[in-house]
Amino acid sequence: MSIKRFVFAAAMFACATGFAEVAVKNNDKIAFLGDSITYYGNNQPGGYVNLVMAGLSANGIKAHKLPAGISGHKSNQMLERLERSVLQHKPQIMLLSCGVNDVWHGAKRGVKLEDYRKNITAIIDKAQAAGVKVCIMTATMITENPGHAYNIKLKGYNDFLRQIAVEKKCMIADLNSDMQKIIADFKKSNPGLQGSLLTNDGVHMNAWGDVMMASGILRAFGFNDAQMQKAQNAWRSKKVQVVKIMFTADMIKKAAKQAAKNKMSIQEYIEFIIDNPPVK
Repeated sequence: MSIKRFVFAAAMFACATGFAEVAVKNNDKIAFLGDSITYYGNNQPGGYVNLVMAGLSANGIKAHKLPAGISGHKSNQMLERLERSVLQHKPQIMLLSCGVNDVWHGAKRGVKLEDYRKNITAIIDKAQAAGVKVCIMTATMITENPGHAYNIKLKGYNDFLRQIAVEKKCMIADLNSDMQKIIADFKKSNPGLQGSLLTNDGVHMNAWGDVMMASGILRAFGFNDAQMQKAQNAWRSKKVQVVKIMFTADMIKKAAKQAAKNKMSIQEYIEFIIDNPPVK
């Protein structure tokens, strides 16, 4: 598959949703409850939170964001602060991004699956009791290696999220499935490229990872292909600007290694990444 055809296919790939119309309306408040991925998704210009809002705006939907991402937080901490971080602000929609730290923090500091189930169920029940529509986001990968022990363990957490989304009639953005497919397809088409594709460090999103997350969320909200195209057009200049900012001194060192592996100059490699993103 050519790069151009891959980019088009990746842009069209998104999770299935049963909602016939866009769930977000004008003047809705959208709460983004999560961990550091959500924190950076709001505090970076091209972060997924800001891309979601830009995508809505590009389609004439003027909504308001309520960022509620705190680095390191797990399901127990999100449950504890649900009222003050989200519910007291009376949002119409809440996006729930939770699971990475529950697994990544290990046996001693993490949250066991049994307790995770209880915490997530309580979060959803409390939000729905307050009249808030919930959109569940499956937890993204921990390292971009699907065979890593973290991702094997994470599967049980994500299987539960998919199950409870059906039971509680929540929207769902299956970002883990999206991420795994995009990485597998891109690396199959470009076997010479090594290292992380959608993250800076195996967990936190780079510019293309943020696009992947925002795309999945907008699809879960009910966006069709034409609406997604408007969102992508709104992201284009912002995304390229953010990718250029990404190449700090540390990133240049990493880019140099990747360039050498692919027999490119550093500039050629950076231009390749900017011009040929894994997601449109």
